Amino acid sequence: MFRTRGLRRAVWALAVFAALACGSASYAADTLNVYTIWSERYATEVFKAFTKDTGIQVRHLRFSSGEVLARIIGEKSNPQVDVFFGGIADAFVAGKKEGVFEAYVPKGAEAIPAKYRDPEGYWTGVAMDPICFMFNASFLKKNGLAAPASWQDLLHPAYKNGLLMADARTSGTAVSRIFSLVKAMGEDESFAYQKKLDGNVQQYTESGAGGALPISRGQAAGGIFFIVDALEMQQKGYDVAISYPKEGVVYGVEAMGLIRGAKQPELAKKFLDWAAGPEMQKIYEAQKINLIPTHPEVRLQNPALDMSGVNLLDLDIEWSGANRKRLVERWVKEILK
Repeated sequence: MFRTRGLRRAVWALAVFAALACGSASYAADTLNVYTIWSERYATEVFKAFTKDTGIQVRHLRFSSGEVLARIIGEKSNPQVDVFFGGIADAFVAGKKEGVFEAYVPKGAEAIPAKYRDPEGYWTGVAMDPICFMFNASFLKKNGLAAPASWQDLLHPAYKNGLLMADARTSGTAVSRIFSLVKAMGEDESFAYQKKLDGNVQQYTESGAGGALPISRGQAAGGIFFIVDALEMQQKGYDVAISYPKEGVVYGVEAMGLIRGAKQPELAKKFLDWAAGPEMQKIYEAQKINLIPTHPEVRLQNPALDMSGVNLLDLDIEWSGANRKRLVERWVKEILK
């Protein structure tokens, strides 16, 4: 079973470091530098709109959630970016404890419900993104299976070596999957379940969306994703079934925050002010970005994002931030071995 490829990751990391070094050497006074976990398409639409409205250029690099947090902590003494945009809120809580974020409440952010904001202003939530199941519809039909409706359904023998899951060491999707299971079952029970589930896992992918395309193409049976990634596959014309476990799932709060020691703090604050307003979240619908807005003035139009029939488990973000590292380490020790 694939777990990691150390040499490939080392070469990749060196290439990224070289790119960042070149970028920092040409740090432009009128350019905002950003890390994001959003896909290139999503991030580009947001940053393009910001540039159009303000004239401020944005240079961004995209990594998975765990990788961004590790980079920001590693660069603490010499920050390479000004803003972390689109990260899961528990990563901000963990980063806050490491002292890598600066408190800043964007103008107008008070309109966003308090549960989507840090009370001290270290992060502001700009979207909701629930966890879901996504399975190849042809696989389900061929095996006479309905779309999974329970966590226990994923243990079916038909899925042996057929599931793609994200790696919790690098992916916020995987961390939210673990949080979902802990909330739905209790911690010890959830890890006992994950040991069983591991027998059906073909591969743990580096990024949360990494398994979406192989599943859509029929190279694997299914997996667990954020709804934004699953709906992206449907939009591209792939026949996939999206469902939710009756026991419930948590949802990620996609957030943004100011990096402590940012080289362009004023540009960063202008971006955070702009992104906290309703106009930024209206980009989701206009550009088919399947996120659920947190701003009450932005109305949902896509029925696939209506969560009224889904058992959403509220997650204490302070708790998740405080326990993220511990639970990931337990997952590595007990599941990856």
